[in-house]
Amino acid sequence: MADLDYYKVLGVSKTASADELRKAYRKLARENHPDAKPNDSAAAERFKQVQEAYDVLNDDTKRKQYDQFGSAYAQQAGRAGAGPNPFGGGFGGAGPIDLGDLFGQGVDFSEFFGGGAPTGSSRKGKRAPARGEDVRATVSVPFETAVSGGAVDVRVDRGGKIETLAVKVPPGVSAGQVIRLAGQGSFAPRGGTAGDLFLTIDIEPHAYFRREGSNLLVDVPITPSEAVLGTKAEVPTLTEGLMVVTIPPGTSSGAKLRLRGKGIVDPQTHQPGDQFVVVKIVVSKEITDADKSLYKQLAERETPPRTGLWPMS
Repeated sequence: MADLDYYKVLGVSKTASADELRKAYRKLARENHPDAKPNDSAAAERFKQVQEAYDVLNDDTKRKQYDQFGSAYAQQAGRAGAGPNPFGGGFGGAGPIDLGDLFGQGVDFSEFFGGGAPTGSSRKGKRAPARGEDVRATVSVPFETAVSGGAVDVRVDRGGKIETLAVKVPPGVSAGQVIRLAGQGSFAPRGGTAGDLFLTIDIEPHAYFRREGSNLLVDVPITPSEAVLGTKAEVPTLTEGLMVVTIPPGTSSGAKLRLRGKGIVDPQTHQPGDQFVVVKIVVSKEITDADKSLYKQLAERETPPRTGLWPMS
């Protein structure tokens, strides 16, 4: 697949942003995933092409090399000392996450699975045994699991055999990141080492929370009178239930109130982000004549905030 036009594979322009790349990748990966189209060799090949294109274009360094050298970018990267492995990098970058880097070396990753075969046999002799093929899959992770960590079931095709693996997701994982699980790919013949499993993370949306890096945001509706006079409002947190937040008098729609340390723990710094309460002023659709009379009195005393905002000659 070295001669592929990665931009055409994802259906994006050469100026596509990281967000545009991610959206295009998710759509195509879901459409061509083996679970969605079992026994469809064309879809399987398309899925591999989409994975390869996203792995390159989602990495700033690889993308620059690809834009400059085209299909020869890998050879140029090798000459520059980048190495021939297209899956370099660790957690937080565009490359796959190596759980050994994330949790420390020496951890037995067999505990990350509810079943499955051994990850390979010891290498003895002068000739290295054959290695199994790597397996790629996309896993849909609930929003809360992506934030706090937990286990999800993943169905993977390991050399023509569909298996379900119970995989632990590290806390703070982001959409589009790739987790590398060594030895959990296709089995190798004659006792060789199994390939690796690369899991691309797709995070399910939450009913009312959204995420910006390590921060959480939640919209909280208030009435116009509450905005003017101030109020106390119950707002949800992801792990501590409802909290009472004081909204000061004169708060405008769109204002953000910070709840320190109520966000997502950064997997690298281990420091929690913040939660922001985003104020949304909501006007009732059922306004009585008495309400309108009061609003008219208020309007006579107000100066529209647009006054003088856009002076025109």
